[in-house]
Amino acid sequence: MPIEFDLRVSPETAAKQDLLQLAAAGQMDVPAESIRAVQILRRSVDARKSPVWINLRIAVFIAEDPPAFIPPPHPAIPVPVLSAERARQRQAIVVGAGPAGLFAAIALLEKGIQPILLERGKAVRERRRDLALLNREHVVHPDSNYCFGEGGAGTYSDGKLYTRSKKRGDVRQVLEWLVAFGASEEILIDAHPHIGTNKLPGIIENIRHFILARGGQIHFDKRVSRLLIQAGRIDGVECADGSRIQAPDLILATGHSARDVYRMLQEQGIALQAKAFAMGVRVEHPQALIDRIQYHLKPDQSDRGPWLDAAPYTLTRQVKGRGVYSFCMCPGGIIAPCATAPGEVVTNGWSPSKRDQPWANSGIVVEIKPEDWGAFNACGALAGMEFQSSLEQACWLAAGQTQRVPAQGLSDFVQNRPSSSLGPSSYVPGTTPCNLNKLLPQSISRCLVEGFRYFGQVMRGYICEEAIVHAPESRTSSPVRIPRDEHNRQHPGMPGLYPVGEGAGYAGGIVSAAVDGLQSARMIGKNA
Repeated sequence: MPIEFDLRVSPETAAKQDLLQLAAAGQMDVPAESIRAVQILRRSVDARKSPVWINLRIAVFIAEDPPAFIPPPHPAIPVPVLSAERARQRQAIVVGAGPAGLFAAIALLEKGIQPILLERGKAVRERRRDLALLNREHVVHPDSNYCFGEGGAGTYSDGKLYTRSKKRGDVRQVLEWLVAFGASEEILIDAHPHIGTNKLPGIIENIRHFILARGGQIHFDKRVSRLLIQAGRIDGVECADGSRIQAPDLILATGHSARDVYRMLQEQGIALQAKAFAMGVRVEHPQALIDRIQYHLKPDQSDRGPWLDAAPYTLTRQVKGRGVYSFCMCPGGIIAPCATAPGEVVTNGWSPSKRDQPWANSGIVVEIKPEDWGAFNACGALAGMEFQSSLEQACWLAAGQTQRVPAQGLSDFVQNRPSSSLGPSSYVPGTTPCNLNKLLPQSISRCLVEGFRYFGQVMRGYICEEAIVHAPESRTSSPVRIPRDEHNRQHPGMPGLYPVGEGAGYAGGIVSAAVDGLQSARMIGKNA
């Protein structure tokens, strides 16, 4: 049996097997040559002080070799192939091919139920053409963009796998399945795992092929426009193309930006609830500056060196009774245009797997409260959503009615002075100088200013001339919750309707959404 223990080492030692073996031997007081291998089980960076250390949980093999992980040509996931007869016996509709919908489809197959997966957008590779049009020509395709399409919002906006989910077994299963579909084994080790936008499309394609090979159905360009209800329960869906698909169970996994779905549900009398969320801006710095701050680099150190990744940061502050915090921080990343309809602008960030771009960006957002959306109270449970939409439209108008975004130097924003010009930004559609203090609602702008001042104290150099603030960062989470029973996971007023994932208000990222989809699909299987 291997011997497991914790070890604190330098970044170079953590990166080199021979040095790690020497460090383990020293800790165990055994000859280094007696160790056959050292396997890293868990890894995190401790950059609180200089020098930076890497905290490891390791397994040391002395009398045996470590087990080799060899990804199979087809994922070794225990899901049977459905026969045509079995598929006709029990089906369930899954709306949305993001992580919640994809993993729900796998779990349905696991239970012998055929998933009929409906995605309003295009297959993952085909989405790229629409993203290129969005970036270069400012054309927003309402069904194919950074938020809609196979893989969901996370596919082309980073692939972070951070989660606070307490369902640890399910979290591990999701990570292991992602590795089986092509993700690096590193996601099983790192405290803050990340796949990268350049790697995710291939993984998503592998998941699609797996679902189809096991007997599932997947249909693209199928936007659901109405629920079919019979005798007070779900009977299927009607799509925008006029087609109807019937099944007794419906997993609704449409993501936090499907506003038309919320409006459809409200029009059909399906109870909804307004939900807390946050909005703000996305700030961008040179990554080298964030590295210097976070890794405590000396003035004569030109960069972080070869053994450390691009430095992230996490910031939080209470201001005027509201939380102000960093969101979706992207080291070595890029700011992307994430509008889902014409007449609005939205920002988000992503990083490639190597996190090797020259910029670091992060959402800095403010807690939104019911009094903020008071002017929209006539919209009922959708009041927060309409408030969110109004800010995105205001920013679109301020930046010239294109996908350019209103932007301001961070120093100027904190000092409430206009920026006469702006430096370079990773945001491809471009920026328009604007005084965000006047554009943003005062409840947001005042809290942001105080938050930034505090962040500048804890990260010396954070407020600088090179930093640029882009507005808005508005899609942090859904402003609407679709209620469900905590025991049977169905909508309390509509049997057969299973709201899941970020769009339903029960998840906050790829892993938690995937776990939520698994849980609801398995509940359908339990009731089958």
